[in-house]
Amino acid sequence: MAQSTYSIRMDSELKKDFDSICEDFGMSSTTAINVFAKTVVRERCIPFEIKSGNRGMEAFNALRESARKNGIQDMSIDEIDEEISRARKGIGR
Repeated sequence: MAQSTYSIRMDSELKKDFDSICEDFGMSSTTAINVFAKTVVRERCIPFEIKSGNRGMEAFNALRESARKNGIQDMSIDEIDEEISRARKGIGR
């Protein structure tokens, strides 16, 4: 199988800690990254949950679900702009 190089940048302290933990597991950081990549390809997802430190995404998803329930998730940009304009003018309340 042909090999390719993947170059990434990360914080020096993070790299040192990552290399140390990988060594504790008996593998190199390259092996650990390959394990991660193979798992992503095999499972077709990131093999752990990614969370935001803030609640912005939760609020966005709640609004998205509300729009879906109210049948307005397919509004065009023009319709959204008009809705915002009316709300700002206090029309339709």
